[in-house]
Amino acid sequence: MCRRFSFKTTIEEMELQFGMQVPTNLRWSYNVAPTQHAYVILSDAPDRLQYITWGLIPANSRDGKNEGKLINARKEGVGVSPSFRIPIRSRRCLVLVDSFYSWRKEGTHETPFRIAHADGKLLTLAGVWDIWYKGDYAVKSFSIITKSTAGNFRKINPRMPVVIQKEFRKEWLSDISLSRVQTIMDARDAEEDFNCYEINADIQSIKKNDQSLHEPKSLSS
Repeated sequence: MCRRFSFKTTIEEMELQFGMQVPTNLRWSYNVAPTQHAYVILSDAPDRLQYITWGLIPANSRDGKNEGKLINARKEGVGVSPSFRIPIRSRRCLVLVDSFYSWRKEGTHETPFRIAHADGKLLTLAGVWDIWYKGDYAVKSFSIITKSTAGNFRKINPRMPVVIQKEFRKEWLSDISLSRVQTIMDARDAEEDFNCYEINADIQSIKKNDQSLHEPKSLSS
């Protein structure tokens, strides 16, 4: 499960990595939580950055409420799930993060970790999106696709976000078959590409949102 992530970068880095114009009022967040807004690139506009709600609101929702129940979509069932089977075929997105957080559970105790790219560049997480209308009022929202972890990551959490590698980003947003979508999601993540370290428990509070959340846990904590 992916339940928190962060977004910190510069306009210059965004333009360099993704070749698109970026708003001058780029909003950083060290603690993006479900139902909040985040930066994504949607399949309907692959050359534009959009800022939409985390927590999918299906197009056929009766009331359009986002209670944070559909923040994740499991890779294993995304093609048949009532909420995701249409979006995964035609409404995919890239969720831009500089890191995501994961928790190792031991009994009732949870230890938080931060996972980021080793070179400090943004990660693009696989996502699906949808749009809900109430008259002319439209709300776009998204879910992050997760998969089973392997290797050392499994010692932290049995699930992690699907990371779309740079060479597949453009294709992920294009009109491709479901089998090809699955192939892209199955691409192996190289563990050496990531930095993973324990952080302080302050991440548990959505009220906490500053640089200290990125700092390794001190030995005295």
